[in-house]
Amino acid sequence: MPLGIKGIIQEIIRGNVVSEIDVKTPWGFVTSVITRRSVDSLGLVVGSEVVALVKSTEVSIAKL
Repeated sequence: MPLGIKGIIQEIIRGNVVSEIDVKTPWGFVTSVITRRSVDSLGLVVGSEVVALVKSTEVSIAKL
């Protein structure tokens, strides 16, 4: 079962295919690499409140 950690996006580094999302949480920073298309479809911007979903092999982002 994934663990969800709430946080605020501090930085988005957009690449041609994937983007790096840095999320500030109460326990420190979490970084996720997701597709650029996902960043756009979720409407993610610096300051967005998100949940970092942590599984054994990846960290996903969900907009709140």
